[in-house]
Amino acid sequence: MKKIGLSIAVFVASSSLYAATPSNAQLLKRIEQLELQVTKNKKVTSHKEKYVAPVTQIENNSPFGKLKISGDYRFAVDNLHYDLADGSTAKNDALLTNRLWLNFSYKPNEHIDFNTKLAFNKVFGQGFIYYPGGKAPFDGFDWLASTTNTDDRVRIKNAYINYRDTLLDGKLPWSFGVGRRSTSYNQLISWRDDTKANSPLGHIVSAEFDGGHLGFNLSKITGVSGMKVKFAAGRGASYVSPSLSPTPDIDWGKNINMFDVNFVFYSDEALHAELQAMHVTNLIDLKDPQNPNQGFDTVGDMNLGSFMVTYNAKNLNNTKFFASFGLSQTDPNNNQTMLGSPDKETGTSYWFGAQTALLGGRFGLEYNHGSKYWRSFTYAEDTVAGSKLAVRGNAYEAYYTKEIMDGLSFQARYTYMDYDYTGSQGFFGSTTGAAMKIEDAKNSPMAKYIVDKAQDVRVYLRYQF
Repeated sequence: MKKIGLSIAVFVASSSLYAATPSNAQLLKRIEQLELQVTKNKKVTSHKEKYVAPVTQIENNSPFGKLKISGDYRFAVDNLHYDLADGSTAKNDALLTNRLWLNFSYKPNEHIDFNTKLAFNKVFGQGFIYYPGGKAPFDGFDWLASTTNTDDRVRIKNAYINYRDTLLDGKLPWSFGVGRRSTSYNQLISWRDDTKANSPLGHIVSAEFDGGHLGFNLSKITGVSGMKVKFAAGRGASYVSPSLSPTPDIDWGKNINMFDVNFVFYSDEALHAELQAMHVTNLIDLKDPQNPNQGFDTVGDMNLGSFMVTYNAKNLNNTKFFASFGLSQTDPNNNQTMLGSPDKETGTSYWFGAQTALLGGRFGLEYNHGSKYWRSFTYAEDTVAGSKLAVRGNAYEAYYTKEIMDGLSFQARYTYMDYDYTGSQGFFGSTTGAAMKIEDAKNSPMAKYIVDKAQDVRVYLRYQF
């Protein structure tokens, strides 16, 4: 009403200044015309609101209003070079790859969310893959199939449901989840890969698993910032018979199972300290590497652990530092060997890194070392030349990542791996995982298949939407 009154007053004032002196009748007629126009406008506005409000409400209540879709496309060029134990070299000057992730998240209420990720990893053109003895048998292995560059198939990388609630009058938040979990691109390795970190520690785990978790946020009841604990269990392999058999889906072998606990001691904007311990049963190795069709032997169990600390020095050019220690221990079955030994063997690894702001982007340096019997579950690590975190020897890396514009980024990266022992990228027994000194392997008939040193120069262009 104030706006209407002001309009009338302005109309009257302007009439008295610029028009010939009107009569009272003329003024009243003009005021009536203005009031009629205002009334008409109100009816139109009310009519629109009558329909706009329900439409907005429908959008908010619609299932599609609770669905979020995002994507991540990356084009990469890798220059690969290998020095082999027999003195020869192998290389690929320009491996061209496409990677596409499509993410779907549905959250109907504050307790439940469902997430899935579709992954497409493809070499340019038709991929003719070389493998001694014939076709490569493990590019489709479940632990790494959604991260390996192969053909044009789209795979389900993640598909899981989470449920969240609280106990003790809201003082103890807890969560439960089950499905195909997000267990690659994990903590610390995510710095280099410029991705949001998944919960496992990247020093010992980068492999896809199916399983579940139960987690508790302890920070409110303990008063310690960020303190959490999470228990997880997963299955790395299931032994079943074909559906079209006399006894479909019977259990005929020993399943590979994983049991895990993560504990965050402290976490805030500057400091984070976390431990992960894991036990894995019934691990495998090939019976004959030259004839993969012969299948696997079950060789034993393994314990793994990792402790990491990160520190964010915002006053030091927004520089971040991390240090991580990893440990692995084999437990061979009777009459079996693991990593070339019939005894329980302990391996260790340490990993250091830093990342700082530079020229509008982020520059990082990393170094890691693994001992003779070090073994990690990092088969799905995003390094084409092989997992640097699995190296029994030394690995060095430098990278620079820069956002060109919103959603569009560029990275240049150099990775160098110097192996001291064989078997870093193998399985857990003695046929592909045996730890032999590289110097001792140079006279072996297999020397032409043993990598002494490897380097990977990568440049990528990436768009997230």
